[in-house]
Amino acid sequence: MRSVQFLLSVAVVMTVAVISSAADDPAPDSYWVYFGTYTGGKAGSKGIHRSKLDARTGKLTAPELAAELVSPSFLAVHPKNSHLYAVAEVTSTGKKKGGGVYAFAIDSKSGTLTRLNDDVSGGAGPCHIAVNPQGTYIGVANYGGGSTAFFALGRDGKIEKRASFIQHKGSGPNKGRQEGPHAHCVQFIPDGTTAFTCDLGIDKAKCFVMDGIKGGYQETPAGDITLPPGSGPRHIAIDKTAGHAYICGELDSTVNVVKLDIVTGKNEVIQTLSTLPKPVKGNSTAEVVIHPSGKFVYVSNRGHNSIAVFRVGTDRKLTAAGHITGDIRIPRNFNVDPTGKWMLIASQNGNKVGVWEIDTATGMGKETGNTVSVGMPVCVKFVPAAK
Repeated sequence: MRSVQFLLSVAVVMTVAVISSAADDPAPDSYWVYFGTYTGGKAGSKGIHRSKLDARTGKLTAPELAAELVSPSFLAVHPKNSHLYAVAEVTSTGKKKGGGVYAFAIDSKSGTLTRLNDDVSGGAGPCHIAVNPQGTYIGVANYGGGSTAFFALGRDGKIEKRASFIQHKGSGPNKGRQEGPHAHCVQFIPDGTTAFTCDLGIDKAKCFVMDGIKGGYQETPAGDITLPPGSGPRHIAIDKTAGHAYICGELDSTVNVVKLDIVTGKNEVIQTLSTLPKPVKGNSTAEVVIHPSGKFVYVSNRGHNSIAVFRVGTDRKLTAAGHITGDIRIPRNFNVDPTGKWMLIASQNGNKVGVWEIDTATGMGKETGNTVSVGMPVCVKFVPAAK
């Protein structure tokens, strides 16, 4: 029996949630591309870097330092493309518990980032950040602390109070990696009422529902997604209808298709596929991305050094289509530009970002040879460039 409280919480927030649809605008000719990185060491990165992508040719300009920060590993862009948020993947910030959470204003003409303010995540090693579709909250996943934090955002884009903090509990069968909770990624469904945090340590995607009365997001166990034991769920991508989600298993090199029922909380895995053509010792997955068309799902393999390509069926289940390969060294993160034509793959150990041209009929990618040097890149985000 599903939690009555869960059903009531969803009902409350869905009555206040507003889904806006903007008129279709012509696709921009270029995008600012922001790269999150690990800093220090021989790679020489000093923080967030930016390039400009020509959407017609797939060429990137030479990267420039956009903001100096310690290991801003993951970034998130406001739905209005007006602000960028980052986490510093460190254990603590000064005397405060947790890594830094930072807000920047974006100048869409120059690509310049202006730092607005910051806070601390409340848990060690924040490794992922996301903005809800309404631009009113950000969610942060703390890997080392095994927790999720939500912060309210002001109309000016600044980080306001920490609205809620949830400590995860549990463990998994892999004693080396699952001795306790390790939150790895937080994502919101399209209407912003619900968020899921993948926790590698407990083989679950934790469910959180917006509290329309008190504010913030509250833990809702009835909606948790249970993943295969020992899979180590890392990242989640949610389709535009919030009917299905795709979760990559870091520890067992899989992609899991999840059927979502947000109202009842009955969210369950309906398919599990390998991301490899054959077993590769030491491989682990990192990122999962849905193509803008919704026709393909991609998962990065670290070890096999490839991007697994899957076709999405009418039932939202997946069929393996092949692998994108080339000069790739530990693809921690990658992304597809909003036009659906270009895939940018960040080679963490290759200290570079390369561009692949996507065949929109097959979903496969062709290496273009367009590359830029970036020290230990681990995140790729796009913002339309203003003329």
